[in-house]
Amino acid sequence: MTKRKNAEASQPGAQATRSHAGAGRTSKPAAKAGPPAEQNPPSPPDLAPAAPHAFPLHFSPLRLRRQLKAWYTQHARALPWRGARDPYAIWLSEIMLQQTRVTTVMDRYVEFLHRFPTIHDLAVAEEEAVLALWSGLGYYRRARMLHRGAQFVEREFGGKLPTTAARLRMLPGVGDYTAAAIASIAFGQSVAVLDGNVERVLLRLLGQAEQKSTSVRAQLLQAAQQLMPPSSRDPARENQPGDHNQAMMELGALLCLPRAPLCPQCPVWEMCKTRGEHPTAPRAAMQSRTVAHLLALRKRGVVTEVLLERRPMDAGLLPGMAELPPLPLHAVHGREPILRLRHAITNTNYYVQVFSEGVKLGGHSPASLLARVLATPGERSWVATSHLGQQPLTGVTRKTLQRLNLMSVPKVAIQPPA
Repeated sequence: MTKRKNAEASQPGAQATRSHAGAGRTSKPAAKAGPPAEQNPPSPPDLAPAAPHAFPLHFSPLRLRRQLKAWYTQHARALPWRGARDPYAIWLSEIMLQQTRVTTVMDRYVEFLHRFPTIHDLAVAEEEAVLALWSGLGYYRRARMLHRGAQFVEREFGGKLPTTAARLRMLPGVGDYTAAAIASIAFGQSVAVLDGNVERVLLRLLGQAEQKSTSVRAQLLQAAQQLMPPSSRDPARENQPGDHNQAMMELGALLCLPRAPLCPQCPVWEMCKTRGEHPTAPRAAMQSRTVAHLLALRKRGVVTEVLLERRPMDAGLLPGMAELPPLPLHAVHGREPILRLRHAITNTNYYVQVFSEGVKLGGHSPASLLARVLATPGERSWVATSHLGQQPLTGVTRKTLQRLNLMSVPKVAIQPPA
């Protein structure tokens, strides 16, 4: 399982979007740069339609599967969720990986499973505890939907995930892609996934330019389904559909990159009509926004506390999450922040400035920023730094507190359940 949609997005809490591929098709690499020639000539293309309206393929699906499987067996990354047998663990990884970097997910996945090892544990948890563990992954609606999904599974399915994509689609927050991924990887159902990585691989194999339309997506999904091996009778022993889907995603993540794809290393290079970057639509330009926050600390005996503010539940972005109190930019004009950092949400770069209470400017004490914050409406509380890990912090707040050595991220060295 790999990162979904190829949009590396963030929030005050997540990652920047991935830059788009180039607009031109590259020429065929020199023969010596491509994969070595086969010892035996390839078998005739398997062009017989699998269904009355099958998508026409110019290569043998069986041959592609075999070559892709051999490559995946040798080169697949060692990830915490690879080889997991627990459908809940697979579901969790798929939700976490949506538009989030694999490296960001790895530690959080293990920590989350340690805290909520079963669907029941997640279902009975408080939402705030779930959001606290999700802090830094971004797109917090995913955490809320996962939590509600666990409660739905407990209530409607006796705590066991459905085994088919159609029934998995009933869960809150589970769309077509996620349902297909869980059904194939956890239960061996022969149903194709179509995330950003797979879509890019298919477009290049078929020699097509990127087109954002329902009809083109339907064609790609049909082509992806024709490449699928049959359902596995015992996915615990051999899961060809799940391995194939993961191999397609891994190919897009490691070799068939948006820019400068590593074509000479591709196991299905000779089947590809593009052999390079395919034409893509222009991406929206990143926007920029400057924001300011207050870092207010106080001592209660030997305990250090930091002031946090809850975002309104009706906020359009990060509702109910905790952050350092925001400051109007005019209130900090001419003042020097104690920390500057950049954070990205989808197509917006946030340039964050953090100001400390009591910083002097030109030898004179400034007007109290804390008094200015406390004079405005808002839900605020003082939280001990030792309890920050239990708070549903926005990603930018988490990053700020870590940069200032007020918060650490525990590293949980635990193997995920089998």
